Amino acid sequence: MSNNPLSQFTIKPLAPIEVGGIDASFTNSSLLMVITVIAVTVFMIFSMRGRALVPSRWQSMAELSYEFVAGMVRDNVGNAGRPFFPFIFTLFMFILFGNLLGLIPYSFTFTSHLAVTIAMALTVFLGVTLVGFIKHGPKFLTLFVPSGVPPVMLILLIPIEILSYLSRPVSLSIRLFANMTAGHTMMKVFAAFIVPLGFLGGWAPFAIDVALTGFEFIVAFLQAYVFAVLSCIYLNDSLHLH
Repeated sequence: MSNNPLSQFTIKPLAPIEVGGIDASFTNSSLLMVITVIAVTVFMIFSMRGRALVPSRWQSMAELSYEFVAGMVRDNVGNAGRPFFPFIFTLFMFILFGNLLGLIPYSFTFTSHLAVTIAMALTVFLGVTLVGFIKHGPKFLTLFVPSGVPPVMLILLIPIEILSYLSRPVSLSIRLFANMTAGHTMMKVFAAFIVPLGFLGGWAPFAIDVALTGFEFIVAFLQAYVFAVLSCIYLNDSLHLH
């Protein structure tokens, strides 16, 4: 295996497919996304299948996940966000499981690719924008007009507000992509020193890699949380024009 720390992010076609001259191959990234969807589905179905009064560990984890995301939506969007809970919950669980599965040795972290994260961010961006126009119509554009500002300042502030709004999918996608890429790159860099340094010197990079692995578990959760909570905040803006 290559010692290049970036080689782990290489997308490899598993089933070459070409449609109208466009490469639509089923890749290792596609495979991990399918596995992630299956893993989340199996986790939710089997952990809640018994619905015991005294929950098992798996049922407790599923209920905790549900309540955590429900609380996130309630705190950031209010009761108006209840219809959008399934989407936010799906988004959170998909990113979380994708991040965690990417920590398995010889696996693949699809959230470390900007193409994947920008697709999710654009889905959120276009979705909340559509919700805003459906709910408020042309009045949604008042989101870009700060209240209580002198009219002369609006000439400067409105373009800034529009630019800030349009930059949301960029910042949302880059944040997730950059954090996952940086963490896995660091783990690969230190792992490459373990064998060459031998028994006496290899323990140091090994210990650092163990610590980084633990840290990456925290990052995996935090990045899923940040992506979901920012989606809630954007949804709240569209619903309430804050």
